[in-house]
Amino acid sequence: MGLHETPRGERIHIGLFGKTNAGKSSLMNAITGQHLAVVSVEKGTTTDPVLKSMELLPLGPVVLMDTPGLDDTSILGKERIKQTYRILEKTDCALVIYQPGEEDDLKLKELIKHLENKNVPFLKVMNKKDLLTETLKAQETFIPVSIYDESSIYALKEAIGTKLSLKKQEKYIIRDLLHPKDLVVLVVPVDSAAPKGRLILPQQMVLREILDYHGKIMVVQVEELEETMRQFQSHIRLVITDSQAFQEVKEMVPRDVALTSFSILMARYKGDLQKAVAGAGVLKDLPEGSRILISEGCSHHKQCDDIGTVKLPKWIEAYTGKEFEFHHTNGQEFDLDTKPCDLVIHCGGCMLSEREMKSRISSADSFEVPVTNYGILIAQMNGILERSIEFLRTPKG
Repeated sequence: MGLHETPRGERIHIGLFGKTNAGKSSLMNAITGQHLAVVSVEKGTTTDPVLKSMELLPLGPVVLMDTPGLDDTSILGKERIKQTYRILEKTDCALVIYQPGEEDDLKLKELIKHLENKNVPFLKVMNKKDLLTETLKAQETFIPVSIYDESSIYALKEAIGTKLSLKKQEKYIIRDLLHPKDLVVLVVPVDSAAPKGRLILPQQMVLREILDYHGKIMVVQVEELEETMRQFQSHIRLVITDSQAFQEVKEMVPRDVALTSFSILMARYKGDLQKAVAGAGVLKDLPEGSRILISEGCSHHKQCDDIGTVKLPKWIEAYTGKEFEFHHTNGQEFDLDTKPCDLVIHCGGCMLSEREMKSRISSADSFEVPVTNYGILIAQMNGILERSIEFLRTPKG
């Protein structure tokens, strides 16, 4: 992925929800101007969520998400409806698609109530407006559209923009804590876990944000850090490291130079830093045999030294002197209802939207399960948690 592209996790997510054959897929094709989703007069054509990234002015980069119908009665219908509600966890704005005759539908009312409880902005969209009665045409509750009427599709896009234009405030990973021309050192290990030929997403995001703010950057591997500190220590404002290298890096960075990690920055940016710190403090007191969920927001090929499935469990048991029952999830899977646990350790969530990341934290809260973050926990186990977050709490002076 190039630095100029907007990652999916940084885009506004707009979900299309409704009953089977309400025209969700056709409407998504009309909004995007592309034939992305298969459409048919047969009910239940959309069996899995369909996602499409696009630019939607004045919002900018968005992801449109088409979902299976809420009344899918097929053999896999219950699982598909479950997927639909899972999509809601990442939805920044919902388009609830009606067709004439569904104004008082119970399933759609249930969906609206769920959106209101989750505080998800939504618009009621009446599709197939050519079939509307004069009474329904007079209702202001619905936005009338037709895939054959470009002006109605344009009006819908405008309504989405109006709904969300004030919602998304500018957020930063690091630049709000820096001054232009500050020198920041990024420690980026290139080992067997590093993707070939590119940086991982949090590293790209931090690098681009500092460049945009006219900061100065040095990117080094762990082996070059000690020499870098000797040569430039008096000029360095901050060192940001891969969390896995904390044990080595903490010895090379003098105490008067600020130190943190990419994962900790992501906890501040998308998660809840305070809760993540509190969650890390729980680890030492967990009883032997406690269930620990280690969750990643993306799916990737697991290697022999994988951080989530190999390194973290090993470090945790060495740190606590106890044996635990570890469970692992990745991608869209995150279900504390059927898989209870005593602690959640989550990745930085760079591939998740802010709403989905915070929804997962909220889910853990609802089950009274503490939740922490890879980098926060690794800093705790290395005895430098306070040091690694103090820079994030210091107002820019």
